Amino acid sequence: MTARQVVLCIDDTFSVRLLVRRLLSRRYELLEAAEGLEGLDMAVAQRPDLILVDLHMPHLNGFEVTTRLKALLPQVPVVALTADVTQHVRERALAAGCDGYLSKPIDPDTFPDKVAAFLDGKREYLQDNTFREVYQRTLVARMEEKVRELTQTLGENRRLNRQNQALLKKAQRRARLLKAAARVGKDITSILDMGTLLNKTVDIICETYGFYYAGVFLLDEGGEWAVLRAGYGEAGAQMVADGHRLAVGGASMIGSCLAQRKGRIVLDVGDDPIRFKNPLLPETHSEMALPLLVGEQAIGALTVQSQEKIAFSEEDITSLQAMADQLAVAITNARLLEDLEEAHAQLVRTKTFEAIATATGEAIHWVGNKAAPIPGSVGRIKEDLAKYLVAAQLLASAQLPAEEKRKYERLLAQAVAQLEEGGLDLTGTRAWLERYSWPRLRRMLSVDSVWEDLEIIGGSAQAILNIKEDLIGPARQQRVQSFEIEKLVREIVAGMGLPPEVVEFECAAELPFLHADRVQIKRVFINLFKNAMEAMAECAEQRLRIDARLAEKSGFMAIAVTDSGLGIPPELLDKIWVAFFTTKGESGGTGLGLPACAQIVGNLGGEITVASKVGEGTTFTVMLPLAETETGSRQ
Repeated sequence: MTARQVVLCIDDTFSVRLLVRRLLSRRYELLEAAEGLEGLDMAVAQRPDLILVDLHMPHLNGFEVTTRLKALLPQVPVVALTADVTQHVRERALAAGCDGYLSKPIDPDTFPDKVAAFLDGKREYLQDNTFREVYQRTLVARMEEKVRELTQTLGENRRLNRQNQALLKKAQRRARLLKAAARVGKDITSILDMGTLLNKTVDIICETYGFYYAGVFLLDEGGEWAVLRAGYGEAGAQMVADGHRLAVGGASMIGSCLAQRKGRIVLDVGDDPIRFKNPLLPETHSEMALPLLVGEQAIGALTVQSQEKIAFSEEDITSLQAMADQLAVAITNARLLEDLEEAHAQLVRTKTFEAIATATGEAIHWVGNKAAPIPGSVGRIKEDLAKYLVAAQLLASAQLPAEEKRKYERLLAQAVAQLEEGGLDLTGTRAWLERYSWPRLRRMLSVDSVWEDLEIIGGSAQAILNIKEDLIGPARQQRVQSFEIEKLVREIVAGMGLPPEVVEFECAAELPFLHADRVQIKRVFINLFKNAMEAMAECAEQRLRIDARLAEKSGFMAIAVTDSGLGIPPELLDKIWVAFFTTKGESGGTGLGLPACAQIVGNLGGEITVASKVGEGTTFTVMLPLAETETGSRQ
């Protein structure tokens, strides 16, 4: 079969892409991109036979996209598809590199033929080169504007950097310790990786000031403990490995400075009753503890220790506190960068999974359409096979009248002739049948085997159709109605036969009606309950809690389904919404349940979220809109 030609449509308007898809998808393979950069990447990866480009898109417009496409794929025709009716728009499109021009709104009667003409070799050419010159000037102007914006940004960054350098130089004009502190601060503020930053900091402090030991503590999430995150030398590495921590406000220098948010000095550790006596640092005689402050908030503390008695003064607190403040800023920046990188990674993962889900849905839709006729065909094959075998049996009957015998002979002869006309060589088949005796043929040929093969074909096709229904079904038109969630949930629990001692209901009194498709919502909770019971299958204590109440978001109800199962690892939480991904391994599941739930809830204007802790359980929360006619009691 000849491969279909591929057409790529780059347009930021969904309705336009949808219309192009409907008009062309029967004849061509359609690719779609909603913006210019995505279209460029798709064109290079897929190498289409024709590219349709909207001229007016945000960020990278169609003229610029066309110019880049012709540089990357000079042999692929690019046709402008635009609603722009300004003067000379066709000439400007051709000047940018387009091979043709099609206007919007699209005429469904003529559009397919126009596209076919460009695929068959039609090209439009620019007659007046002045338009190309004007376009090149416009392109240069756009590039100049972008460069100017980048230059301004770099200038602002340089200005900010100059401000930081000025502050640093001002600090370096102070006494010797203050200058050393500024140098330490300068060394650490350029480090944005948290682990590198903390370890480098303790090394720099000890090497610059000649201290015996330095350590950096950071507060835990609850703010109750200061946890050692970096320490100098082998003693520091050992304490970090042991999870060394000190209570905020407890009997330690670190705990005291964090509770009071100010520095503390001990000039002779033997005389201080609250100092933590650390056996890994036996030579410490003086210690200074400085809070790491960001504004008024303490994020941790810095300890510096000396082998000398009376090694620190109040002046040291002032100079070293400046260093500690810069360290706090550096730590905050490193945390912000980690958060930014995580957010970016999450965004990339989300977009990747969305693209995978979209492509998977389209593939399943196509495969499902191809599989749809198979069950019916299998049934007809079974019927026809039975008829031919019965005809052959009747023909072999000695009691059959001559007229009936001729009828079956002609029927079977016609069947054999049709097989030969269909290209099947029956010479070898006849020879094979003649070669073997009846007992051997009886063992080698079996209707049961044929029947089993047909059952396999039919069952496989039906499985494909079931998967298609699971994935595509939720996108069908919703039958929205008002109903009570508690009645629906209890109906599902009863219908699934869930053990009463496992299920716990917690529904707020006088809940309003929901406004949704009752059948589809029932499907959502069946999936969630089924997953919950499977997650708890190996747990000694099984608890399934269903909690329904008004959501904080106005006009919505929140229904939480919590199990006491094994939980979902954090690295898998974003993958469970991707079609065909499953955590059940070979135990079953197509990986379509949760994606279908998300699609159903999303189509109704709601959302579904998940929170889980490994070893404790999982909570799925479904947010659904309330009936607009109800704000309080049930009817």
